[in-house]
Amino acid sequence: MLNYFIKKIESKDAEKTRTSFGFLAGSLGLVSNGLLFIMKFFIGLFAHSVSIMADAINSLSDTASSVLTLVGFQIAAKPADKEHPYGHERFEYISGFMISIIITFVGFQFLVSSVEKIMDPSKIKLSPLVFIILLLSIGIKIWQSFMYQKISTKIDSETLKASSQDSLNDVITTAAVLISAFVELFTGLHVDGWMGLFIALYILYSGLKMVKEFIDELLGSRPSSEEILKMETHLNEYPDILGYHDLLVHSYGPKKQFATVHIEVDDTWSLNYAHDIINRIEKDFRENLKVELVCHLDPVAVKSPEYQQKWEIVKEAISALQLDLRVHDFRIEKNQLSFDVVVPPKCAKKDSEIRENLTEYLTNRLGAITLEITFDHNYLL
Repeated sequence: MLNYFIKKIESKDAEKTRTSFGFLAGSLGLVSNGLLFIMKFFIGLFAHSVSIMADAINSLSDTASSVLTLVGFQIAAKPADKEHPYGHERFEYISGFMISIIITFVGFQFLVSSVEKIMDPSKIKLSPLVFIILLLSIGIKIWQSFMYQKISTKIDSETLKASSQDSLNDVITTAAVLISAFVELFTGLHVDGWMGLFIALYILYSGLKMVKEFIDELLGSRPSSEEILKMETHLNEYPDILGYHDLLVHSYGPKKQFATVHIEVDDTWSLNYAHDIINRIEKDFRENLKVELVCHLDPVAVKSPEYQQKWEIVKEAISALQLDLRVHDFRIEKNQLSFDVVVPPKCAKKDSEIRENLTEYLTNRLGAITLEITFDHNYLL
């Protein structure tokens, strides 16, 4: 059934594919989670089991999450407008954040209920129907996790990946409820409250973990190593350029990425030739990486003997500090040298100390000169 819907969606307009997949995942999740809540709620009432009731409320929160998924994908699909010139794709992160908040809140409620059951234990009523429904719930949740994962792979959705992980968590929690029911049936031990406590702690952990992940997305997290490597690979395919640095990537949603980079070129190039090279790079990123790139030109006087001599001395000064520093944007203007120093995280020295060391080294080698040093701490390359 899932493959049938996937093939049907893939045959439609490519621009609407992401929204259609999101709607499919949300709809299937809504129906299956609603069914699970109803089944678990009534058997929880029948059995007087806090762990089954907790599992039922967990399914109710999953139902609410499915509604948020539906709403999130619909809003994220809205085109850019005057108030939101970069589109609405980030709302997908907001809906995922709201889902994680719900999961965390539910976990806390389970924690309170379970502690109360531990303090005042009572016998639960068990029947074959209880075990059948719990086993059926596990099967549905395994299918649900597979469904979310498959669709998330199709559209690269962090929200659906989170939903897939949450479904796997539910498999573990429902299995734990099933085990506790068996233990109570065959031993008479009141473990229902303790199992509810285990479930609550597990849900709290997964909920807080997802909260952190979506906060990172909303604040603006570093691109993955794979994404950076792809960009480096494409930039390295242009042998005419001398180098590149100061790559910055801005994400406005799963499919809305913007980037800027400084491209070093020979200062003897004509403006038109340099412009053509930059246009090719930007077009390459747009078509092959789906990234809107803006390039800044840095002309380098590679054919100037004075430039080469002083550039080598600056590199020696940087190397002598043994701090894994990098340098770029080297310029000479009369008696002034200017350049940027890229400082790695957890550097052993402060910027002021590095400036002092470089000033001492370079004035000893080059005499009375003026230095303009800019320190970079937040660039990817």
